[in-house]
Amino acid sequence: MDWFRAAYDATFLVGDQQIYWREVIGNLFGLASALGGLRRKVWAWPVGIVGNILLFTVFMGSWFGETSRADMLGQAGRQIMFIAVSIYGWYRWRQTQRLGGVGTVAVHPRWASWRARVGIVTGMLAGTLLLTPLFRTLGSYEPVWADAWIFMGSVLATYGMAKGWVEFWLVWVAVDLVGVPLLFSAGYWATAMMYLVYGLFTLFGFFAWWRISRRESAGHDQPGPVAAAA
Repeated sequence: MDWFRAAYDATFLVGDQQIYWREVIGNLFGLASALGGLRRKVWAWPVGIVGNILLFTVFMGSWFGETSRADMLGQAGRQIMFIAVSIYGWYRWRQTQRLGGVGTVAVHPRWASWRARVGIVTGMLAGTLLLTPLFRTLGSYEPVWADAWIFMGSVLATYGMAKGWVEFWLVWVAVDLVGVPLLFSAGYWATAMMYLVYGLFTLFGFFAWWRISRRESAGHDQPGPVAAAA
């Protein structure tokens, strides 16, 4: 298994920073999943799960023999939650596609109800407050509230994507605004750079789903098999 260990430990240098290839590859899988989500493709979910598994090994490095960087429990924990919520999203989108027949898109974007919006905001704030002391006790990287914020936002955004809420893209924006400076300060350069890309992409995704929602609600977006497969 020497080849596996070599691949697992493979790094490259950016300036004076050692970057793990699995951190880069895990984030690329995450970006591919986001692109699939934008296009409303079911394969977005299993692709994202592969990225989650890789990134879990990055953020819980001490479990796998790495001591050069601090563990980030919120980042690691959210990978586990991603997998759980992604299984739900995978099932829900496949169900929607099966009910619609061949060539049907997997989800129809819509605005969340005001009750759901209040739930998202309340969940973000309350979850951050509750998880911060827990993550601090477990030894997560400071400022711990930022790690907790990223964890809660990631879970809520993934759930919102599964439900088809347009607002889930904005939750990702809130995650990225906190995540970029936190990850840079913790030495996770590859993930921080990917968060910058995500930030721009999520704004594009928000407006794209907004337009789709408007067209479908007006009854003008009824794609046939060719259009849906594009």
